[in-house]
Amino acid sequence: MGPIRQFVLDLQPSGIGQIAHEGLDDPEVIPLWFGESDLTSPPFVNEAAKRALDEGKTFYNWTRGHLPVREGLLRYHQKQYGIELDPDRVSAPGSTMLTVMITCQCLVEPDDEVILVSPYWPNIRTVVEVLGGRTVDVRLREGPERWWLDLDDVKRAITSRTKAVYVNTPSNPTGWVMSREEQVALLALCRERGLAIISDEVYHRNVFVGQSPAPSFVTLAEPEEPVFVLNGWSKGWAMTGWRLGWMVHPKQLAVPITVLSEVNNTGATAFVQYGGLAALEEGDAFAEEFVARCARNRALAMEILGNHPKLDLLSPEGAFYLFPKLNLPISGLDFARRLLREEKVGTAPGFTFGEGNEQHLRICFALSTSRLEEAFHRIRRLLDRI
Repeated sequence: MGPIRQFVLDLQPSGIGQIAHEGLDDPEVIPLWFGESDLTSPPFVNEAAKRALDEGKTFYNWTRGHLPVREGLLRYHQKQYGIELDPDRVSAPGSTMLTVMITCQCLVEPDDEVILVSPYWPNIRTVVEVLGGRTVDVRLREGPERWWLDLDDVKRAITSRTKAVYVNTPSNPTGWVMSREEQVALLALCRERGLAIISDEVYHRNVFVGQSPAPSFVTLAEPEEPVFVLNGWSKGWAMTGWRLGWMVHPKQLAVPITVLSEVNNTGATAFVQYGGLAALEEGDAFAEEFVARCARNRALAMEILGNHPKLDLLSPEGAFYLFPKLNLPISGLDFARRLLREEKVGTAPGFTFGEGNEQHLRICFALSTSRLEEAFHRIRRLLDRI
């Protein structure tokens, strides 16, 4: 047996990548497979990063994020949530994906279990498994009006090996937004059982039902509780390529996260962080208009696809995805392949978002309305043919 881990040799792209790689370079494809819009980052963000570059902000700095950026995050939380956070609880080490990795490095040891509230973004499952842990799916209940979490399902999934519960709200891919009451109940359960909470809130500004930002565990957790609230710039401000995120974590982890950031990537790209700071300070109007655009697209989606007899589709409360169940004799993966081949629309098959989602399909609706309208009609055409 060679030195390379067999687990690593066996790694395969997620279902999102499997479909995207088949048509990524085809200009005729309308790409609804990734979680991003066709908007470029706002000019004031780009200009701030350019200024920082011209000012020579190209050196090493705090691995938990440059001080002005962390101070900006403190002000942002005060403005959005009305809370004063201890500076030792806020870090901006790199991408939001990196905050997931660092959080799991803080929590997961070999054979530990992490409960994943499903459907979920597939990278979280891989991170836990890379660290030697095991994942346990607890699927949201589907309908009749909305997706919802049955806390009894979580209780039944807890074992002596359970270390944490992961939840993504607003949810990729369902659009479920966890209410404050649901968050209070889950936090109470985790306190009782001695479990950590990993709350991925990167879609916190992308809310269609209720107020923005979405309810957050950051308003509920005590400073030293094992609650990790993960967030970032990519979804609210069209900054997916900037690879910049932040985390609110237990105060006692300020030094360990400094070290973990150092060994993972030595800190976020220096000048990029100042584009992020500009988004926090000047980006409310952009974020609100982007949500308004997605709300119009959601309405269009429900008009064209919502009543199709071959789809069971709940209207999303947040994020920017549809996650319909196909009432067809083929799986979501087979449908996604046919849709790409026959109608030139790229989507993501449901199986990649956890167990029980094999008949589902994820459709991003963050693109321009005209492109989406054409894509939705192409989807209808294939539905009608099968």
